[in-house]
Amino acid sequence: MKRLHIHISVSDLQKSSEFYSQLFAQKPSVEKDDYVKWLLNDPRLNFAISNRSTKLGLDHLGIQAENDEELSEIKSAIELSQASLKEELGTSCCYSNSDKYWTLDPDGNAWEAFHSLSEIPTYGLEQSDSGKQACCAPNEQTSNKHTEAACC
Repeated sequence: MKRLHIHISVSDLQKSSEFYSQLFAQKPSVEKDDYVKWLLNDPRLNFAISNRSTKLGLDHLGIQAENDEELSEIKSAIELSQASLKEELGTSCCYSNSDKYWTLDPDGNAWEAFHSLSEIPTYGLEQSDSGKQACCAPNEQTSNKHTEAACC
């Protein structure tokens, strides 16, 4: 079963972590110095916050697939929408190795479709030593059709 994903960039990770833990009445499933995540079942949501971006607020939205078949279904839906598609297979981001597809909605909001394969000890292998940087969300300059690129 798929899970909606929301990633928000915050200015004070500790304060926001306390707020969302109270709001969700649940402790985070992942807590790092720069990233916190909750996996909620009601509503079914993967909610993450980080302080890695210089832009506060909504970083990106997404759909978390539980297996390759679900991820393939989401990819097909993106392709049918004629929106841009950025493929990132086996990428490392947000303390996970994942297969991902990125797209932008008509207003330029980034949507991530992903299947997490395993946990990793760093935010992202390419990003771990590069200072603050948002997750791998594409920007509006992402090409319009089916581009393949390495993570970030």
